[in-house]
Amino acid sequence: MIIAIDGPAAAGKGTLARQIADHFGYAYLDTGSLYRAVAHAVVKAGKEPGDEAAALKAAKELDPAAIDPKAIRTGEIGQAASIVAAMQPVRDAILAFQRNFAENPPGGAPGAVLDGRDIGTVVCPEAELKLFVTASPEVRAHRRWLELKNSGSKVSETQVLEEVRERDKRDRERAHSPLLPAADAHLLDTSDLSIEAAFKAALAIIESGRT
Repeated sequence: MIIAIDGPAAAGKGTLARQIADHFGYAYLDTGSLYRAVAHAVVKAGKEPGDEAAALKAAKELDPAAIDPKAIRTGEIGQAASIVAAMQPVRDAILAFQRNFAENPPGGAPGAVLDGRDIGTVVCPEAELKLFVTASPEVRAHRRWLELKNSGSKVSETQVLEEVRERDKRDRERAHSPLLPAADAHLLDTSDLSIEAAFKAALAIIESGRT
């Protein structure tokens, strides 16, 4: 069983994906963390995010076990990740890892949950269940601002909203694997939903699709 969960930044797809994976005992992969790790490696090496050669080198040398979960979650790395993720060579380098994870879940898990921006359309188009999780830009910016504020960032909510809109535009308009729901994806808007309510709604969709 493969569950593909896509959506824009801060829509809540990561939280949902983890909860769903835990609920069913499935393996979970945050594919966005792979691109963030590539971006982090590029920046750490003193290169610009738009340097395709540096990004491809980082993608080929990526070791998921060595990813620093805190270092890749800054606003700077998030923006850089959306730049390297628009590069087809980088996407190609990471695609095989994602598909192998989905088809051969680690630990002998009976299924896999992957979240990202092109899981249902490119990575796992044959996934048995697809969710496209979204929310308004204002709600997503507020959520991301709270995360950054709690981590000590002084960035303003207005600035975060601008960055969210810029990233949405870049993700939707990129030439390779643009952000869009798969034709057979179930849409879930979490704008007015708590984490618990969103999980219940997602679970209802999944259970319906499994019967």
